[in-house]
Amino acid sequence: MSNLPYATREAEHLTIAMSDGVCLSAHVWRPTSSDDEPVPAVLEYIPYRKRDLTSVRDSIHHPYLAGHGYACVRVDLRGTGDSGGVLRDEYLEQEQQDAEEVLAWLADQPWCDGTTGMMGISWGAFAALQVAARQPPSLRAIVIASFTDDRFADDMHYMGGALLSDNLAEAGTMFAYGTCPPDPAVVGRRWREMWHERLENTEPWVLEWLRHQRRDDYWRRASVCEDYQAVRCPVLASSGWADGYSNAVTRLLANLDVPRKGLIGPWSHKFPHLGEPGPAIGYLQEVVRWWDRWLKGIDNDVMDGPMLRTWMQESVPPSTSYEERPGRWVAEQSWPSPHIQQVVRPLLRHRIGTPEEAPAGAGGPGGGHRGDGALPAAGAAGDAGIGADAGAGAGSGTGADASSGTGAGAGEGVALTVRSPLSVGQFAGKWASYNAPPDLPYDQREEDGGSLVFDTDTLTECVEILGSPTVELDLAVSEPVAQVAARISDVAPDGSATRVTYGLLNIGRGDGTKDPEPLEPGRRYRAVIELNGVAQAFPAGHRIRLSLSTSYWPLAWPPPRPVLLSVYERTSTLTLPVRPADRPDGLPQHPFGEPEGTAPLPSTQLTPVEERWDVKRDLVGYHAELEIVKDRGMVRFDDICLDVGRRAYERYTAVADDFTSPSGESAWTMHFRRGDWDVRVETRTVMRCNEKEFLVNATLDGYEGDRRVFSRSWNETVPRDCL
Repeated sequence: MSNLPYATREAEHLTIAMSDGVCLSAHVWRPTSSDDEPVPAVLEYIPYRKRDLTSVRDSIHHPYLAGHGYACVRVDLRGTGDSGGVLRDEYLEQEQQDAEEVLAWLADQPWCDGTTGMMGISWGAFAALQVAARQPPSLRAIVIASFTDDRFADDMHYMGGALLSDNLAEAGTMFAYGTCPPDPAVVGRRWREMWHERLENTEPWVLEWLRHQRRDDYWRRASVCEDYQAVRCPVLASSGWADGYSNAVTRLLANLDVPRKGLIGPWSHKFPHLGEPGPAIGYLQEVVRWWDRWLKGIDNDVMDGPMLRTWMQESVPPSTSYEERPGRWVAEQSWPSPHIQQVVRPLLRHRIGTPEEAPAGAGGPGGGHRGDGALPAAGAAGDAGIGADAGAGAGSGTGADASSGTGAGAGEGVALTVRSPLSVGQFAGKWASYNAPPDLPYDQREEDGGSLVFDTDTLTECVEILGSPTVELDLAVSEPVAQVAARISDVAPDGSATRVTYGLLNIGRGDGTKDPEPLEPGRRYRAVIELNGVAQAFPAGHRIRLSLSTSYWPLAWPPPRPVLLSVYERTSTLTLPVRPADRPDGLPQHPFGEPEGTAPLPSTQLTPVEERWDVKRDLVGYHAELEIVKDRGMVRFDDICLDVGRRAYERYTAVADDFTSPSGESAWTMHFRRGDWDVRVETRTVMRCNEKEFLVNATLDGYEGDRRVFSRSWNETVPRDCL
C-alpha cells in the first residue's frame, strides 16, 4: 500500500560495531521526519540474510511499519549475511549479548527516541523473547510469531523425550545457511576472507544437538519457561495450528504476568499477514496498534477485548495442503479459560467411552469432568469402528511414572497389545508445516492399520475442542526403550481420517524433568502424553479417533528395537478440552482487517521451482523411502542484480522392521551469482544408527565457479541415552 502516514527513507547497509570489534550489518527503514522528531526503533534479528533471502518478505512489513512512525531495523546475526564473525549454534550467550548491544546502539541514535521493541517469527521470535528475559533497559515490548519458550520439550529437537527428524533437517538447514558468503557488493574484497572464516569454523550442528539428549543446562539456558517472571515487558504472541510451534502462545498467556495478547490462526510457519493456509489477516495493523500503545504510550484500545483470539477449524477431508481452512474466529477472555471443560473419555473395548462411563477420580493431569453432557452420548449401538481393548483412567502426573506393582495385579483390565511396523508415520507430514506442499499429514487410515485404534460412536452433535488433549495410559512394554505416538483424527462418514493433533512420549524419559532410565519389561507404568494444542470442530455424524503406535518414523526416530506395547483396559483415558460450541464470546464475525503491507521487492524466477514428496516401497527387499525435494530454483533479486538458488533434499529410509536400519539425509545447495562472481555451497548430513549409537557423516564443500576451494568431512558417533 502507498497511503502511509509518514514518508520514509532507508539505509540498506549500516554497520554496528560490537564490543569485540565484530561488525553486524543492519538495514534501516525510518520516517524521514525522524531526522528532527525521533521515533521508537523496532529490531528484527535473524540469521537468514537480509540482502537476499528475506529481502522480499522484509520489504512487505518493515517499510509498512516505518510508514506508521517507527524506525525498523533488520540485523543479520553474527556470522550470517553481511555481518562479520561465525555463527556456531543457536541462541548462544554471544548472540544475546550482541542483541543487547544492538538495542543500546539503536536507543542512542539521533533518530531514535530511546525506546525500542523487538519482533520476529521463528528465530526472530526466539531472539525477542529470550532478550526480553534479559530486561535490556530500552526494550519496552515485543511482538513474536511461531516460537517456543521451552527449547528441549517443545522445539524441533525433541518431543516428549523422543528425537524428532527435524533435529537433523533443521541442522542441515543451518549447516548451509551458516556457511554462505557475504555479498562482495556490500563488504568488498573482504568477502572471501569472511567466507572462509565461516567455512573453517563451522561443524554440523546436529552433533551438538545429539550430545544433549537430556534436559540439561544447554537447553535450560534461553528457555524462558525456566523463569517466566524474567519477562517484564508486554508481549503480543501468535502462531498457527499447522505450525510445530502451536503450544507456546497459550503457555505464555497462562504464565506471564505482564500485558499480553494471543492470536492463533490456521496457518503454517508464516507471519499472520502472509498466513497459509488462509485466511490471512490484517496482522500488521494489529502490530502498529501494539507498538502505538507500548512504545509511543498512545492510550488506544489494544488491550480491550479477549486475551486469546483463535481460529476454530472445521472438518476437512485429509489433504497434504490446503489453500484455506474453513472455520470461524472465537475468543477467550482469559487463559486458562473457565469455559473449557476437561472431559474424560475412558478407552473401552473397541471404542472411546462416554463421560458417564468414566469411573470416579478419572482424569488427566489437571483433573477432569464426567457425566456433564459436554460430549454427546454414544450413537447407535455396535458402531465400534476399528479398535481394541482399553480402559478408564485414574491417577495423575506427567511423563511416565512407575506404578507400585507389576503384572495384572497392578490394576483392573485386559491388556491390549500392538507392535507397530516402521511404516507407521510415512504419512505424518512434517513436524512443522512450512507451507511447502505436501508437508501436512495425509489420510490416516493406512497409519491406523499398524496402530491400536479407538473410536467414539458416531457423534450426535458437534463437539469442539480448544487446547491440548491428553492421553493417560496404564501400560507395559517389552523393551527397555519404548515410545508411544498418540494421534487424534476426525473420521468422516466415508471412513477417511484427517489427523487433528498428535503427541509423542519416550516412556522412560517422560517430560524431561527427571533423568531417563531404562524401562523394566513387563512392569506396569502410568504415562501421560500431552498432545499438541488445537482448535477443532468435529461435526455430528463424524467420529473422534485415538490411535496409538509404537513408532512414528520418519517424523520421530524409532527406538533401538521393536516394542510390544500393552495398554490396560479400565485404567486408560483420553481427556479432551471441550469448548461449548454455542457459547457467545462477543467477537465480531470478521474481527481483523484485510492483510496490508508495502509492495514486495521485485524478483524474477529464472529456473523452475520443484517440490516433491515421494513415498516409495520396494516389496522385494522391503526397502521404504520418503524423499523430499524443495528446490526454489534460481531467482534474480532485480534491485541488486543478484541470482540466488536454493535446493533442499531430504531422504528417510528403513528396511522392513529392522529398527537399526533407519537413515536420514539432509543435503543443501546454496548458489549466488552476479556477473563473474559465482559461488556455491554444498552440504550433506547423513544420520544412521545401531542399537547403542547414532552415526553421523557430513560433508561441506565450497565452490568458486566449477573450482572447489574448500572441503571438509565429519564421521562421528554419539551414544544413545535411552533414546
